[in-house]
Amino acid sequence: MLKVGLTGNIGCGKSTVASMFRELGAYVFDADIIIRGFYEEKGEVYKKVVEAFGSAVLDQEGNIDRKKLAQIVFSDKEKLRVLEEITHNALYKRLDEEFKKLPQNAIAIVEASLLVEKGTYKNYDKLIVVYAPYQVCKERALKSGFSEEDFERRWKHQLPPEEKVKHAHFIIDNSDGLEHTKRQVIKVYEELLNLVR
Repeated sequence: MLKVGLTGNIGCGKSTVASMFRELGAYVFDADIIIRGFYEEKGEVYKKVVEAFGSAVLDQEGNIDRKKLAQIVFSDKEKLRVLEEITHNALYKRLDEEFKKLPQNAIAIVEASLLVEKGTYKNYDKLIVVYAPYQVCKERALKSGFSEEDFERRWKHQLPPEEKVKHAHFIIDNSDGLEHTKRQVIKVYEELLNLVR
């Protein structure tokens, strides 16, 4: 099995690229969706988050309000570290369980934002970085509902895209229309297939 990390900055179009890989036959895991699932399960991760941050992060139904949580952690480095420790440990455990279920020649792609920042890209056989320049990322993020302040706060916690691409085995430039992106995705997928054949 080939383990591939897929990363890029907020607004670069990681999810779009991930879904293209999924259509081609890769097994794609979205770190954010898995972590959201932990909150919804109200199991151990939920309990630890509420213990660490208190009931201020809950909505009226007792669910973790991810917007409130983001506001708290993105304005305090130590709190962000605590949250990442809780969620990332559970995430890696879950991914290992999922990987065990896959066929031997599978291409498993994990979509996550901070692979380079955290150094966890080293746990993967290959790293794909989705690239788009700052202005393009910002426009897309604002269109998708982020406030300017929220975008800037998250952007500051991520390395500039120009730094990320230095660690990449493959770069997908997603700044110039979907057709252009799709052609690159197909090319990269063919190269990945050659590695598991």
